[in-house]
Amino acid sequence: MIEAAIYKALGDPIRLEIVRRLAVMSSSTVGDISTNLGVSRQGARKQIQVLANANVVHLKQHGRQTQVTLDKESLQIARSFISQLERQWDDRLNALKDYVEGAE
Repeated sequence: MIEAAIYKALGDPIRLEIVRRLAVMSSSTVGDISTNLGVSRQGARKQIQVLANANVVHLKQHGRQTQVTLDKESLQIARSFISQLERQWDDRLNALKDYVEGAE
């Protein structure tokens, strides 16, 4: 289940911050992303690799720098999963409401 890998990768505050930054910039270097992140550049690189392994970001080497790009498709998969759960709960709550109102 691809959603599980995505949510697992997003389950860390540092990785969430990386995704937030990339959502604004769309693409950035590891060096730029690691600025004021609260971890070393090497630590940031490890966190970015976790996101890359879950296909949340893509890495592309440009000489000595690595460009990091957000994969919006993966985030859409995760969003669709949550939306599906919301619809199921809305249907259940509406059915309960109809039942309660019908019993009055």
